[in-house]
Amino acid sequence: MPSPKKVAQVEQIRHWLAQAHGQILTDYRGLTVREITELRRQLRQAGAELRVVKNTLYRLAANGNLPPELEPYLQGPTAVAFIHGDEAAAAKVLVEFIKQVRKTEVKALVLGQRVYPASAVEALAKLPPREVMLAQLLGALQSPLSGLVGTLSELIGQFVRTLQAVADKKAQA
Repeated sequence: MPSPKKVAQVEQIRHWLAQAHGQILTDYRGLTVREITELRRQLRQAGAELRVVKNTLYRLAANGNLPPELEPYLQGPTAVAFIHGDEAAAAKVLVEFIKQVRKTEVKALVLGQRVYPASAVEALAKLPPREVMLAQLLGALQSPLSGLVGTLSELIGQFVRTLQAVADKKAQA
């Protein structure tokens, strides 16, 4: 019979899993309390929260919906960054922090039911922020439209100038 404390922990992890868009699993060995606190603060600002979880409780909380590819990453001490906001921003914070402290490493990235290796977190961290990507997409969509408007405007302008020239010629005659 599981203890009430363990049942409450599993329910809490289920809640975090339900709320998160994605998760980044990390190994937190070697980090001091101060470093973990600083990482948590930075991730919170990026729309994520770092939680230390027991692998067994994490498996139980997943209710059998755990992708089989994730199993090898659930070995040893695991901290999970539950991402609520922009995935790229959270990945960027985590990668920068790891570069600074050089004590820990990323295990895996989970987006939906897909599991990606640690290299995907680094690739995700290199993406521009969401707002920049949306602006680039909008610019790409807007460019052909503004070109079409310019072309149509020029055609109408030529037609009006031609009519004016004909009117001027008739007025002279």
